[in-house]
Amino acid sequence: MYGNYDTATAGASLAENAPGDAEQRFDQLIAAEQRIEPRDWMPDAYRKTLIRQIAQHAHSEIIGMQPEGNWITRAPSLRRKAILIAKVQDEAGHGLYLYSAAETLGVDREELLDLLHTGRQKYSSIFNYPTLTWADVGAIGWLVDGAAIMNRCRCAAAPTARTPGPWCASARRSRSTSARGLRSCTPSRTGPRARRRWPRTR
Repeated sequence: MYGNYDTATAGASLAENAPGDAEQRFDQLIAAEQRIEPRDWMPDAYRKTLIRQIAQHAHSEIIGMQPEGNWITRAPSLRRKAILIAKVQDEAGHGLYLYSAAETLGVDREELLDLLHTGRQKYSSIFNYPTLTWADVGAIGWLVDGAAIMNRCRCAAAPTARTPGPWCASARRSRSTSARGLRSCTPSRTGPRARRRWPRTR
């Protein structure tokens, strides 16, 4: 479906016939700030690193559901509870989307999960910190998720760079994942003192 080569000179055949030409074409795409598609020829080290980075992001999406999910039963209002449930559901979808993106590069999803379970692949360490207040939940959505979206938009690897599109579409009912987190923080900065007090875990 995606590729920077003509069908008559697909990435695999180009690499077999003239490896130097394939590498030169790859360097040209990077220099021109174009995206590298899964069907394009790429160095083995680049593919390996790309799979590791996508897998780390996918693991983070799945693990990231846990600190936020802990607040579903303690959300300050019914509206915020509904928003948080939708966000946790979105995180699951984001993780599955990223696992699918990694599979286009030739790796098996079960292999990635096995690497996570055995500690040979990591996830974002920020999710090891406890979410003691509702502010922590909002900060995750506002800052952590917002930074991840911006980082992926600038990526040269097409499977990774395309992921923010579906994310924003799935979260469009609340404008965006980052804005959703910001709105979780904003009401607590205004109004009566009781309203400004962050709900805490017990």
